[in-house]
Parts: sequence; structure tokens; C-alpha cells
Amino acid sequence: MGDGLSLDHYQLLGRSGLRVSPLCLGTMTFGETWGAGEAESRRVFDSYVDRGGNFIDTAGYYARGQSEALTGAFASTKRQRLVLSTKYSLAVENGDPNAAGNGRKSLISSVESSLKRLGTDYIDLLYLHVWDDTTPGDEILQGFDDLIRQGKILYAGISDTPAWQVARMQTLAELRAWPRFIGMQVEYNLLQRAAERDLLPAALAMGIGVLPWSPLGSGVLSGKYATGATNPVGEEGGRGTLINSVGRINAGSIAVADTVRAIADEIGATSAQVAIGWTFNHPAVTAPVIGARTLRQLEDNLGALAISLDQTQLARLDQTTAIDLGFPHDFLKGGHIIEGLSAGTSVAGLSAPA
Repeated sequence: MGDGLSLDHYQLLGRSGLRVSPLCLGTMTFGETWGAGEAESRRVFDSYVDRGGNFIDTAGYYARGQSEALTGAFASTKRQRLVLSTKYSLAVENGDPNAAGNGRKSLISSVESSLKRLGTDYIDLLYLHVWDDTTPGDEILQGFDDLIRQGKILYAGISDTPAWQVARMQTLAELRAWPRFIGMQVEYNLLQRAAERDLLPAALAMGIGVLPWSPLGSGVLSGKYATGATNPVGEEGGRGTLINSVGRINAGSIAVADTVRAIADEIGATSAQVAIGWTFNHPAVTAPVIGARTLRQLEDNLGALAISLDQTQLARLDQTTAIDLGFPHDFLKGGHIIEGLSAGTSVAGLSAPA
């Protein structure tokens, strides 16, 4: 990020003409089920939009529909200028197997329900939320095509799906002149970099803009869990207890949080701003999805647009959190392989790691 970038410095999402803010407001925290009541959720929403933000993300699954309902109510007087995205795949209520998954029946019924909750005639961007590994890809793509032709959705996106399936469906969509995915949500942060193996390169190659979710690593990178932090595990509605119970808080994650905080102190920023700002360093990333329970958290997160990390600081973060890419990526970077592929000459794009 460069100094002075703001929410109204819009980016194109993937290979499309859709213009979105460089930070997407995630509304999973809207609704008391996940954290914020209606009054505080509205303050967060209004502050984001008043600063030029236009990219709002929700899902029927969040707070069992309450997130969509609140988002729709808040957006009602500003609908045309906003880019509303939602998702299908996860059931809002249990009991009906076809009210979940990636199949056509789930897709159509989910969209109809989302339109009602959001109080709108169309959804700007609809994501497949989670890959079910059972529905044929062509069934999914045909469903998206039908909904776009009907004007109920404008663009298609995908989330939490293996890279080879994304590539397969994107190629199939192109061959059959079906709508292609323009956005992809993946977990991507300094504690979870597995997307660098295949998902991010695939997105970059296929014209899909990446929207990293949980850029703060479930809050671990917010500074609260760095060494010496005073915020005890268990605050904020038990979130600390939850992430501790699933192993998110450990010696390794605390070491990363300490490095993030040290760099934040150097540049006069907060840990959250450094963690969010780092995600922009990958060329596939269009807009991290930020989720704020309070107005204070939103204002802190938006500050990530104003910070700048130099190459030395980026290298420190990379060294602290780098992952092994694994086969075949590591194999393909081997010196003898590079020599064999280039016949011992210098070829652009072929080089051994430094």
C-alpha cells in the first residue's frame, strides 16, 4: 500500500469492469450471534460507506440470515452505489439436504432467500461459499449463467475451493461462454500462507481478483496476543478462548505477532494495520475482507491503507512466516532443473532461488 490511498481509490476486480474499494467490509460480525448488535453494526457500515467504501460482503449463513437482513436495511438508501456480495452453499437452517451444498436447487433457493433478506432485486457478486466435492462443475456454472441472464446476479465468484477445481471450472466457463469467476475468497494472512502454493498463482493467471479473508488470523495478529499484551484470552465474547482451543495461539503464532508488532512500532502503525497491509504485497490480491465488531476496530483497520512497508520489513515478515511450497514447486526451482530447462543459458523467467 502507498501512503494516502483511500476507500474511494477503486480497483478493478479480476478481469471485469467492476470497480471496488481496496478494502472490503465483511459483515459476518453483524448480528449478535457473532458479535455486534444492530446499532453498532450500523455505525460500522455508515462509517465505511461515508468514507467512500462501496464493497460489502455478507452471506446467508452469517448469523442465520441476520447479517444479510441488517446489511440490506443499512444499504437500502444507497443500494445503487454499493457492490453487495453474498454467498451460497452453507445451510441457514438444518433439516433440508438440498438447502445446502453447491447444487442447483441450493443455488437457486439461496439466491431467492438472499434477495429477500437484502431487500434488493439483484446481487452484484455471488460466491460459491465452500466447495462440497460432490456437485459437477458444469451444473454450478450453468446455474450461475442462468441467474446472470435473469438479472438476479451480475458476477460470479468462488471461495474456499481447491485450486485445480477453480482452474478447471474457469477454463470450462471460458470454453462454453459461461460467466467466469471474477473474485475468489481465500484465507490468507501471515499465519496462513498455503494459498501461495496454487490458489494465488491460479487466480493471477486466470484473471480472478483475490479477496483474503481473516487477514488478522482470527485476531491473533491484532496485537492482543503479542508477548506482554494486556488483553487476556477470553475477552470479546469468548473469541480468545475459542481460537486458543483450536490451537491458533501458540509459540509460533506469538512469535509472528511479536514481529508484526515490532514493525508496527517502527513505522508508527498498529499491528492490525501491518498485518492487513502485508496482504497487499501479493499481486493477485485486490481487496482484503475486514470484519469489525466496533467502530474503533474499523477505523484501525482502515488505517492499513495509509501505511507503507519497505522491502526490508517485508523480508523480515517473509522470513518469519515463509512456508515450504512443496512438490512440484520446490523441485522445479532446483538448480539442476533450471540448468536443464535453460540449457545452461540465461532465460527470462527461469532462475534458481537466491
